[in-house]
This record gives sequence, C-alpha cells and structure tokens, in this order.
Amino acid sequence: MKQQRRRRIADSLLYGIMAAAFAGVGALLVCILAYILASGAGHFSLGFLLRPAQAGGIFPMILTTLYVVLLSLAIALPVGVMTAVFLNEYAGSPQWIKLLRLAVETLAGIPSILYGLFGLLLFCRFFKLGQSVISGALTLSVMLLPVIIRTVEESLKTIPASFREASLSLGATKFQTLTHIVIPEALPGILTAAVLAAGRAAGESAPVLLTVGIARNIPKSVFDSGRTLTVHLYYLTKEAVRPDDFGIAFATAAALIMLVVIINTGAKIIARCFRK
Repeated sequence: MKQQRRRRIADSLLYGIMAAAFAGVGALLVCILAYILASGAGHFSLGFLLRPAQAGGIFPMILTTLYVVLLSLAIALPVGVMTAVFLNEYAGSPQWIKLLRLAVETLAGIPSILYGLFGLLLFCRFFKLGQSVISGALTLSVMLLPVIIRTVEESLKTIPASFREASLSLGATKFQTLTHIVIPEALPGILTAAVLAAGRAAGESAPVLLTVGIARNIPKSVFDSGRTLTVHLYYLTKEAVRPDDFGIAFATAAALIMLVVIINTGAKIIARCFRK
C-alpha cells in the first residue's frame, strides 16, 4: 500500500511538472504573438498587404516568399521522400548507408548562413543564375532535405511489417507494395514533413538574403531577383529611426506569422482528408 501511494504521489508530481511546462510554453507563445500583433495593429490592413513596396505595402514580398517556399518544396519534397523510402525499404545497414545517415544528420546541424554561402557560390556564380528566386529555392531545398528525410523515414518506420508481408504474399511486387500500401499509409507523415519544411523555408533570412536578393519588385519569372518577408523585416528594423518604422516592421512580422499559419493549416486539412 505504501509503495502504491508513493507511486501515485510520484506520478502526480511528474504530471504537475509536465502540465506546468506545457502551460509555460503556451503562455510564452501567446505573449510573443500578442506583443507582435498589438505592436503592428496600427499599420496592419488590407491595403498594407496588397499595396506595392513603393506605396508602403508588402505585396511583392509576400509573392516572393510564396514563390521561394513553394518552389523549394517542389524540389526538395520528391527527393527527400525517395531518399527516405530508399533508406527505410531498400538500403539495409551496410557501412556506406551508415555514412549516408551520418551525412544527413550533419546537414541538419549546419548553420543556415553556410547554406547561403554555398548557394551563392554554386547556384548564383558557378551556374550563373544570379540572385534569383530559383537560386534561393535550390539553396533552401538543400537545407530542407534533412528535415524531410528524417520525418518521412520515421513515418515509414511506424507502418507495421505485416502490411508489407500481406501485400507481398498476395503476389504484389516490392514496388507495387510501396506505391499502393506503404506510401499511402505514410502520407500524413509526408505532409507533416512538408509543413515543417515550409515553416522553416518561410522563416529563413540568411540564405535568401544571399541568393534571392533584396529587390522590392514582383519577380516576373523564377530567374528574377526579389525580397522575401524575412529579408524585408530585417531591413525595416535595420533602417528604423521612427516609432512608425518599428510599427511597420511588427505589421510585417504579423503578416509572416499569418502566412505560416495559413500554409500549416492548409497542409493539415489536406492530411486530414487523406486520413479519411
């Protein structure tokens, strides 16, 4: 009886600690969001979102951010999913596969500024793409690969081996099992990887500053330069001298948060539809 009572007390104590940690994180997030929204409320409006940069709006920066995020996902997601499928379904555990996994883990820990320098030298100068949307998307796609590979691989590991065995026992090939059983079951995890990658791509500043550029125009093609919301926010705070300048910066930060929330919500709705 005493031992059970001690266990209950210990469980209650640990539950209280975890609940307090959850409440603290939630309160911190609410405080940050409330401060940003309250500071930028006076400048945030539909006109602010839709006006060109010359008129004090951020519409070109919103479009450039969407172009870079969507294009980087279009490049990185197929490559990351195929790599994760190969590592989990085909590779086994030879020595060179361990080196490949180590390389993926190492890529995940490299600072983003180094990816920016890499993209500047390789895509902008070596391939002569210049500072453009495509250079930034290619750079971000390299940076997003570790996130996508690790998330999708963990999703594939949760699929029971009995699913694969049942499919193979019915005469299906390995490829048919992957395309009709494994990948559809892992689709929520793939969409989760896309959400995480999109959020990171939208929030990066150093790589896009070096590869996309700082032009405040709407890119007419992927080979044109532009300015993302994070870079625009950096320059707003750097050049701010009046209180109104900081208000515009906070309004831009609120627009960036809203954009990330819209992307994440849309991906979750799609994932829920696929689960059904």
